[in-house]
Amino acid sequence: SYVYTVSGFKINPGVVETLKRFISMGYVLIIISNQGGIAKGIYTHKNVEEVHLYLLNELKKHGIDITEIYYCPHHSGIEKCLCRKPDSLLIEKAMSRFQVDPEKSWFIGNSESDIQAASKAGLNAIKIQTNEDISVHPRIFREICP
Repeated sequence: SYVYTVSGFKINPGVVETLKRFISMGYVLIIISNQGGIAKGIYTHKNVEEVHLYLLNELKKHGIDITEIYYCPHHSGIEKCLCRKPDSLLIEKAMSRFQVDPEKSWFIGNSESDIQAASKAGLNAIKIQTNEDISVHPRIFREICP
């Protein structure tokens, strides 16, 4: 199912604490997501942008600034593109724009396409479960925040 309204969106437990820790370690936070529901006509760019604005405002209340959000509005069943994960165009765009060193960077995602996209871009990747409390994920704190 798609989450495309503020009322249906929630920030999972552990996200705020973990993002604060990443910031304290000097990481730049960038979100990259597939939003294929736009191509399917289920929701609009405006819906996505409203959810993004809500997220940014909620995180800002905790002193967390997201540097940028990139999203792909396409769906592979409708049209082909290079920005939809597992392709890596949006990751590469972010890496170039913000001078991201792939050897010192991480991509955390909840799907195999996330991990494939990160690999194509040369990033370290960690796969989490959907809605998992990342503050207790062993790889995140063993490898990113030892």
